[in-house]
Amino acid sequence: MRERIVLQKHFVRNIWSALWYFVTRARGLGSAHASSRRFDSLGDTHTRRCIAIEPCLLILTLWITAFCITSCATTSRHEFSEPSSGWQTKTGQLMYRGANTTLIGDVLVRFSTTGDFQLTVSKGPGITLLFLRQDATFAEVTGAFARQGWSGPVQQAPQQLRGWLTLRDHFIHAANQKTVRYATANETFLFRF
Repeated sequence: MRERIVLQKHFVRNIWSALWYFVTRARGLGSAHASSRRFDSLGDTHTRRCIAIEPCLLILTLWITAFCITSCATTSRHEFSEPSSGWQTKTGQLMYRGANTTLIGDVLVRFSTTGDFQLTVSKGPGITLLFLRQDATFAEVTGAFARQGWSGPVQQAPQQLRGWLTLRDHFIHAANQKTVRYATANETFLFRF
């Protein structure tokens, strides 16, 4: 996520130089059309009007595009706390059973006393199946197991993620346990550390 924001900021900084490049080119287009107009046998006023409108349309289009891109890049995003030395870290195994899915994988759990939570489920080195970041009000879920991923306020989470988002409270209350088991109506989570 941070890489995407950095790329957006880089693009926004450079969009103005790109916009200036196209504006100067649009002025050049007008003169090219004007020189071709001298050799045009019709020489009507329609050609002259098109020459004046084309650069304006190009400038307007580029301005609208730049505005849309910069407004997307400056939209405030939720900032999660980064793990620090005060966070507790656990590594182990997870066995997850859902209505139609069974998953067994390596798990890395990090949580702080202030309620920040991170969960990474992987299958072997370098294959992240699920990455979950959560605090008291907001969550973000990514990875192959999460399909398209999701981020937003916890109370607005999709039904299929609600079991995963309740794990935060269980880990904060069971900080020193070697085994954490949690079951909902159709999901079971078993962590062994």
